[in-house]
Amino acid sequence: MSDTQFPIPADADTRRAVPPVICYPNETLPKPDLALYRAARDGAEKVAEVTVPPREAATFEVAAGQFFRISSIEGPQVGDLNLWNRNDISERFFSGKTRALHGTHVTTGERLWSNLPYMRPMATIIADTLEWYGIDAYGGSVHDVIGTRCDPYTGNLLQGSQYHHCCHSNLTRALADHLGLSLAEAEPHVHDVLNVFMCTGFTRDTGQYFMKASPVRPGDYLEFFAEIDLLGAMSACPGGDCSAEHSSDTAACHPMLVEVFAPREGSLAAWQSPALNGYDRSHGR
Repeated sequence: MSDTQFPIPADADTRRAVPPVICYPNETLPKPDLALYRAARDGAEKVAEVTVPPREAATFEVAAGQFFRISSIEGPQVGDLNLWNRNDISERFFSGKTRALHGTHVTTGERLWSNLPYMRPMATIIADTLEWYGIDAYGGSVHDVIGTRCDPYTGNLLQGSQYHHCCHSNLTRALADHLGLSLAEAEPHVHDVLNVFMCTGFTRDTGQYFMKASPVRPGDYLEFFAEIDLLGAMSACPGGDCSAEHSSDTAACHPMLVEVFAPREGSLAAWQSPALNGYDRSHGR
């Protein structure tokens, strides 16, 4: 491609002024019954919990029809969440399609969707204590599905580093340990994340992905209803609140808490775990 500077066309402003069209209008998506979920949650009993150490990851399991809560407990801390079908880890969270359906950041009433060809809701957000944040003057918001997770490969590319406690590596170790796999076997199953509590956006001038200090404080939480049997892994990001950097041994980091709650028998009425996507997979043949 040449370095020729092409002239600005006379109708440039007209072209820019073309209104946008939403790619995936979501009015026809199946609506979660939040009233049912919340009623079931009110009487639920805690059945498990795991503390995620700073700059490490931990795994947890949630049965379909249970709830899980991710909390800030000691200081401002963001975390990277991976989810798999507990019975078949080839089905996993699909951040790209979740972003296409719901937007760059998710909150109450929105869902985490699984990858193709499964494509069904894996979990529904039923409570978000940071929902008040909205979108700030920089275009930033919390709980993003745009960042990929901090990883050692990008660090090596940009800084020539060999850093082993970024979220990608933390999640790889945790999954390997949970399933009894080697690191090489586990790593391909680690995927793009939900950045829990992370405050991010895109710069208006250059379109670059940015982060800023998370508004999360101890006591804040994000809570989900498990639509299918889940295996989760949560990494407490080495960037702490991501106010300055995200792959660091110097940022102030804090643990995170994951709690699992089981509802009383019968409290979910006729709820059923969602079936696999109904596309016939013939692909035109």
